[in-house]
Order: sequence, then C-alpha cells, then structure tokens
Amino acid sequence: MKNLVLPAVVAGILLLALSFGALYGMIFLLPDLAEQYYNPVFNTDSGRNALFFVHPFVLSFALAWFWNRFKGVINGSWLVRGLELGLVYGIVATLPSMWVTFSAIEVSLPIVASWLVYGIVQAAVAGLVFAKMNP
Repeated sequence: MKNLVLPAVVAGILLLALSFGALYGMIFLLPDLAEQYYNPVFNTDSGRNALFFVHPFVLSFALAWFWNRFKGVINGSWLVRGLELGLVYGIVATLPSMWVTFSAIEVSLPIVASWLVYGIVQAAVAGLVFAKMNP
C-alpha cells in the first residue's frame, strides 16, 4: 500500500503544480486560446472550483493503481517506462474522451488538442514519478 499511496500523493502534488503552470502559461503564451474559455459552455459557477484542485489527485491515484497493476509489462529504463505510461494513457483514455468531447460539445479543435497534449503530459509526469518511486 505504501508503494501506491506515497507515489500517488507525490504525483498529485506535481500535477497540481503543473496544472497551475499550464493555466498561467496558456494565458501568457496562447492568449487567443485562453480567451475561448469565456464561452458559456464552460462552467462559471464557483461552487465547483474545488474540483479543479482535486483532479490531479484523482488522476494520480487512478494512474498509481494502473501502474501498480501493469508496471511489469512496461520495460526499459525508468525514463522510458514513465513516458510510455503517459503515451498509453493518452491513446487509451485521453484520445477517445477528447474525440467524444469534440463531437458533443461546442469547443474548438485547438482547445481539444491542447487538452489531449496536456493529458498525455500529465500521465507522463505521473509515470515518471511511479517509475522512479515504485519500479
């Protein structure tokens, strides 16, 4: 259990920092893309803002379980193994969910593409933590 919880908490903290960095980075580096978030399709009710801060931990614990279950299948150095987890998660989970999001909600292709890349990066960061802390 220690090999699951501690790496998940560490990954969650890193993913939370990454989410803040990505948020502010998008505002400064891609202001036109950030402006699209003023679309009414996005939630403006501040009652659910806490979910933004919990998401990295939900993701990190889910990926920690996945890593614990399938880490023996992924070979190579810790770097390769961690990045492969991100790629596998991106193909298996993020790509299909972004496909259905783009088809069902009025959001632009660049927004959905940024979410796809961001999801893969998140999983890769978590994978690197897991590969290092729970080989």
